[in-house]
Amino acid sequence: MANRNLFGTDGIRGKANQHPMTSEVALALGRALTLTVARKNGRRSPRVVIGKDTRLSGYMLETAIASGICSMGGEVMLVGPLPTPGISFITSSMRADAGVVISASHNPYQDNGIKLFGADGFKLPDDEEAAIETLMADPELQSHSPLGDEIGQAIRIDDAVGRYIVELKHTFPAELSLDGMKIVVDCANGAAYRTAPAVFGELGADLIKLGNQPDGSNINAHCGSLHPELAGREVVESGAQIGIALDGDADRVILVDERGQVVDGDAVMALCATRMLKQQTLNKNTLVTTVMSNIGLERAIEAAGGRMVRTQVGDRYVVEEMRKNGYNLGGEQSGHLIFLEHAATGDGIVAALQILAILKRESVPLSELADGVMERVPQSQLSFEVPQKLPLATLDASVKVIDEVEQALGQDGRVLVRYSGTEAKARVLVEGPDGHRNLAYAEQIADTLKRELAER
Repeated sequence: MANRNLFGTDGIRGKANQHPMTSEVALALGRALTLTVARKNGRRSPRVVIGKDTRLSGYMLETAIASGICSMGGEVMLVGPLPTPGISFITSSMRADAGVVISASHNPYQDNGIKLFGADGFKLPDDEEAAIETLMADPELQSHSPLGDEIGQAIRIDDAVGRYIVELKHTFPAELSLDGMKIVVDCANGAAYRTAPAVFGELGADLIKLGNQPDGSNINAHCGSLHPELAGREVVESGAQIGIALDGDADRVILVDERGQVVDGDAVMALCATRMLKQQTLNKNTLVTTVMSNIGLERAIEAAGGRMVRTQVGDRYVVEEMRKNGYNLGGEQSGHLIFLEHAATGDGIVAALQILAILKRESVPLSELADGVMERVPQSQLSFEVPQKLPLATLDASVKVIDEVEQALGQDGRVLVRYSGTEAKARVLVEGPDGHRNLAYAEQIADTLKRELAER
């Protein structure tokens, strides 16, 4: 397989207007994607959906990608600000040939990113991204440009938000409503600023809205899933039953119970998977998650009669495992939650609706449900910027410290050290019975790794 130097675990990411997040790269990507789709499908004028979040730089990249698509004879379908899972849905439901998401998800507004979907609404696999990246660098790419009336055009899909809202509401049980529920929803000043309030409001909830005034630079700023404490304070002050904190492109969610306490992706998966096991609706009695999920989640699933399969970090890899083996529930501790019968990718609003349905049916506070669903093993996680991403196996001092920590933890814990796939950062996770000792171990590993990378 060709190398993927531009594409990471979730598309291309970087500082807006610096390589690779430039108009030039976006233009080449639009051209390469269109030519790839045309060759694959045999359609002379491929149809490509483009959506984005609320970042100021989205205008620049949207225009460049659209120009590249049109220059190769493609038809652009612009949907404007819409959650990543909404663009996935529009791509498949409107029978487009591909979808493009312009978003850096939970990153600050200075960053941006580009993610690609196939005609089926699923993210493109690694090998297809690699082939597109190779084509982008081909000096002969522009020679395929059509002339005259074969040049493409762009149209705007004005009802995309409405279509997606209807689809989301269909994922909530028809016999239930949210009447009588007070809900805090934090849209992170991102792509769901219109969608999320409309969905929960139309289902009957009494809403308190946060993060629904995007200005191009306030996306994820002290709000949303990265800062659920904002929703937590509002829940407690207002007497709401639940807080729903989305990220910038609304493909992940962190919940807050009525006490203002965080309920993360692991707890949500435990709540949903244990009930699906009882109802015999969890395919093959299996939950799919990543190496980041807590050991306590695995133990809870096994105690309920199921099993857990782990993948590498990235919701795309969770989805690939689910599709390959016929599983229907998976996700990440960070809040990417995939209900494959409802969506082709992580969808924060869909996940929140599943928990709201449980609350309505069982009439039990979220705090009580979350406290009893799994016994969490203490985890310490550190994240820090790195000057370069050298292979960990080549860093002798770091490998030695990691081995020593693993031996000290024995069968009671584990260590995970990795580079972020979307940022210039390293991440260290230490899991074990003693939280204070975990933190000390994590700091020891991080200090060694920082020093060794700086010296190279």
